[in-house]
Amino acid sequence: MRSFLSHTLTIIREDWKAVAVIIFASTLQAFAVRYFTMHYHFPDLGVSGIAVLTNYMFGISPNWVILTGNILLVMWAWKSLNVRFLALTITAILTFSTMLSVFALYPLPLPDDKFMATVITGLLKGSAGALMLNAGGSGGGTDISAIVLRRRYGLEVGSFTIIINMLILGLSIEVVGLESVVYGAVGLYVTGITVNSVTHNFDRRKQAIIITNKPDEVSEFINSLHRGVTRLEGRGGYTGQVRPVLITLLEPRQVMMLKRFLKEHDDRAFVSICDASEVLGRGFKSWRSL
Repeated sequence: MRSFLSHTLTIIREDWKAVAVIIFASTLQAFAVRYFTMHYHFPDLGVSGIAVLTNYMFGISPNWVILTGNILLVMWAWKSLNVRFLALTITAILTFSTMLSVFALYPLPLPDDKFMATVITGLLKGSAGALMLNAGGSGGGTDISAIVLRRRYGLEVGSFTIIINMLILGLSIEVVGLESVVYGAVGLYVTGITVNSVTHNFDRRKQAIIITNKPDEVSEFINSLHRGVTRLEGRGGYTGQVRPVLITLLEPRQVMMLKRFLKEHDDRAFVSICDASEVLGRGFKSWRSL
């Protein structure tokens, strides 16, 4: 425990940006659950789903169920997850539980349109989940158990999550009714779409392969964009001529700058640009986020 606390303090000190993102995302998620999911009696998933159901049925504060359930999961997963992931996840759990209590003190005027509410819920939760994943943490709950089961027993994370969440939705029908479950399911679908879209946009980069007669000038320009470039020696399959080949990874706006530069300085260059779904390394996504 002492070692874990020491590592946690080091992470907060050295990786404060990730901690700030986790706190913001957890606050956003708590806002969505308190003001939309619970206000409209929608179901939820994972530990939060169980907490919401117990609140609907018995009036139990969801804060305690979320906190207790996640603490038990963290204790069970302690030896299977890295310290950074655990530290960020615990930060998310504590922030989420705290902000649920805070938001309960400040009611807001909300629209009567349930469909609009479920779309807003999905967008907020999806954005929060994507931010946490991108920072290298999670909101706890089934995320923890799914990762541990995959590492220990090789079970598919997606299959496990679907089974658990289908059970929770099935129980929700008896509590909130079929109409609310359908609305909730639409919101959860929007959540999934939003998570995929946001995480893709976070990691999206362009890989450029450039064959040029002015490799030094092009390399210097790419370096001026604060991006690295790798130079290879290629040979034309037809002419047999040796031609330098440059490979670099850029942001979409930097691709436009590169194309303008080549148009002005080497309009005979050959360029191939394709999507890189994920880039790990200096200047891009950190290895510590895994």
